[in-house]
Amino acid sequence: MKRYAVVIEQGPDNLSAYVPDLSGCVTTGKTVEEIERNVREAIGFHLEGMREDGEPIPEPTTVALEIEAPFAA
Repeated sequence: MKRYAVVIEQGPDNLSAYVPDLSGCVTTGKTVEEIERNVREAIGFHLEGMREDGEPIPEPTTVALEIEAPFAA
């Protein structure tokens, strides 16, 4: 099983998410939980379409880190 990084961003009215290793694989939602459900489905559809089109399934290469940044007082 492959594990793809997902980037979630806050928009003005909702969240959006994309999968950097799967170009064009995106979704939206109101909560992180909804994004998680939606992005699992989006990845499944995306990979299914790639298989049907005879495209190779890319290996996951993106790694995401959360880094605590120091802030000036």
